[in-house]
Amino acid sequence: MFAEHIGKCSNKVKNVVERGAVKKFAEAIGDPHPIYWDEETGKKSRYQRNIAPPTFPRVFDYGVIEGLKLPSKGLIHGEQRFHYERPLFVGEELYCYAKVEDYYEKQSSMGELGFLVITNYGEDPSGSVIFTSTSTIIITEAVRKAMVV
Repeated sequence: MFAEHIGKCSNKVKNVVERGAVKKFAEAIGDPHPIYWDEETGKKSRYQRNIAPPTFPRVFDYGVIEGLKLPSKGLIHGEQRFHYERPLFVGEELYCYAKVEDYYEKQSSMGELGFLVITNYGEDPSGSVIFTSTSTIIITEAVRKAMVV
């Protein structure tokens, strides 16, 4: 169903690791560590600045993969993995994009399921990858049938 999209990427989108957004995100996930929001703590840390929580890239804009149209409901978030070369620093600019890595189908007791694997990338302005985030989206048979109609 989505195999023709494997290898497609979105255009790069500029994002900023904004201090206020980092603080709100840390509060929302219940992580009160001052490394995320307190400037003095950041200056005294090994990074000498504030960093963002590891799952913060969930809030970034990764652009649109042309032709990839997913339904707005009925998808299952199957898995997500983050990999970092270094932490995200508060105030830095990143260029983010998404790439379809794989699509495969498996038979289950719920019918045939589709598994769409998308990797999000975050690069610094020079093009060096800072992080990747790989998600597996599960598409149920009911959703797949509704998409074909």
